[in-house]
Amino acid sequence: MNVTLPHTAGSPVARSALYVVSALVLAFLVLPIVAIIPLSFNSSSFLSYPIAGFSLRWYEELIGSSGWMSAVRNSVLVAAATTALATPLGTLAALGLTRLSSSLKPVLIALLLAPMFVPVIIVAVACYFLYAQLGLAHSMVGLVLAHTVLATPFVVLVVHASLQGFDATLLRAGASLGARPVTVVRRVLLPMIAPYMEIGRASCRERV
Repeated sequence: MNVTLPHTAGSPVARSALYVVSALVLAFLVLPIVAIIPLSFNSSSFLSYPIAGFSLRWYEELIGSSGWMSAVRNSVLVAAATTALATPLGTLAALGLTRLSSSLKPVLIALLLAPMFVPVIIVAVACYFLYAQLGLAHSMVGLVLAHTVLATPFVVLVVHASLQGFDATLLRAGASLGARPVTVVRRVLLPMIAPYMEIGRASCRERV
């Protein structure tokens, strides 16, 4: 069962303004990164423009260094594992918060989002003392779990915000037509929140 949402068109001026603002924000975020890329081909040892000459020396040193390659491999593994854990956990937490009507909901939201506001150094020290007791210090598992704790709130925040305008009658309509709960979630709910899950997943990768 596929559900198609009605398209709400705004005025041309509003759409144009939205495109311009989005382009400016994107440029603000991306251009500093793009500006650094040419410096990686600089033959000089200093990061300065104009570049002294074209060279691949820094890439050769990166690939030829076992320490750097080990760090790159660990970063990729941690990022992949953190994303695989934080995205479903954050999505499930957001779904649970949306269905919760208890007075404890603000408290739970504050607890789930706390890692976003607590200084990272405090989280690091707390994780170290906990891992020392559990035998997880200096382990890949401990590193992935710590990054998952830091990344999950971003998924919760984005997905929970997307669910605020979600029409729950669509789920009941699917169930009333004979669809199983798993089918309703897969064919109705997930397609609607999938873009926001992707935003949360991208946030996870940036946090690692």
